Amino acid sequence: MLSASLVADTANREIGMPKTRTHARQRWPVAVLGIFALTGFLFVAASVSSGGADLRPAGGDAASLLQERSRRIDDRRKDARELRSDIDALSSSGSGSALDAVLERVKSLEKPTGLTSVEGPGMRVTLTDAPRSVDAPGIDPNLLVVHQQDIQAFVNALWAGGAEAMTLQGQRLISTTGIKCVGNTVVLDGVPYSPPYIIEAIGDTTAMDTSLQTSPETITYANYSRDPRYQVGLKVETLDLVKAKAYAGSVGLTYARATG
Repeated sequence: MLSASLVADTANREIGMPKTRTHARQRWPVAVLGIFALTGFLFVAASVSSGGADLRPAGGDAASLLQERSRRIDDRRKDARELRSDIDALSSSGSGSALDAVLERVKSLEKPTGLTSVEGPGMRVTLTDAPRSVDAPGIDPNLLVVHQQDIQAFVNALWAGGAEAMTLQGQRLISTTGIKCVGNTVVLDGVPYSPPYIIEAIGDTTAMDTSLQTSPETITYANYSRDPRYQVGLKVETLDLVKAKAYAGSVGLTYARATG
């Protein structure tokens, strides 16, 4: 015969075990719901952050990222050109002799300042880095890539040859355009571009070609392009038709101010 204490202990264990499992089963669904809620929140946050687009464009390499950024900026510039056209249309609808004189003055300056699209015969200059296979001992690697000074040399030579309008990477160049070299890319109006660098100019092709052939800076680059030790790329073409879009950036000037 079992003692009273043993019976009581057995009863307590039998009663207590189901109670413990019941509490565990009650806590488990709550934890699962919490995990699902947190996961859903993370998905929503990622969607909002990316604006519905892929956070990392296909490819993932530097060239792909630069191309994606350039494409987006090109879209913004297209929007800016359309807005500028709307503003011009609204401005021209005004009346008054003083306003008409100002509008006429602005209209006469649009073409020389690059605010209108231009097309006509011209030239194309393509500059590229040396092939990766070039590995001549003792050669400075900086001599195997295109730099800002190289691009600027050809741009200046084309202007000197009478170019009426010019683009770099499809973007209109004006008197205030800045071309900068940052690492192995060139930055134009704050937008980075990778090679090949394509310069297109509209104007007298004979005069521009003569300027390219006689400029000391472009002659130096051409010599490097023909040297088998360097092999930087250079291609000059004469085209029957070149199109230059209107400049869509800011025409305002910013400059440093003295303080104190």
